[in-house]
Parts: sequence; structure tokens; C-alpha cells
Amino acid sequence: MSFIDEMPFSLILIACLTLGLAPYAPPHVWEKLGMLASGTLVKPVDIFDLVMHGAPWLLLVLKLVRLKRA
Repeated sequence: MSFIDEMPFSLILIACLTLGLAPYAPPHVWEKLGMLASGTLVKPVDIFDLVMHGAPWLLLVLKLVRLKRA
């Protein structure tokens, strides 16, 4: 997990605001999470899309947790 500690916080925030939210109306990750909640997230391309757009947010959460524990 040391790679998360070494990552600049600003880089993670930029990734969240660009890749994590793109396209911006509506945020794509929000749409995919809705599909996951309703059970319609079944196509591999949609699952990959959720992982790709959700990864920056997961990194942000992990970084915040690691900062809080330090």
C-alpha cells in the first residue's frame, strides 16, 4: 500500500474530477452505480466502465483512510 502513500493527493483529485466524473452530464460513474444497484450491470463493457471510472474514487478513499490512520 506504500504506492498510495507516495501518490500526490493533487493527482488523485485531478483523476477524480476528470476520469472519475467524465462525461459530466450525468456523471458516468453515477449512472453505472445505478445500473449496479438495479441489477442491470451485466455486460462486460459496462463492468469495465464502472471499474475504470470508479478507480480514482477508490484511490481517493484509500488515500484518505491511510492519512487518517497515520
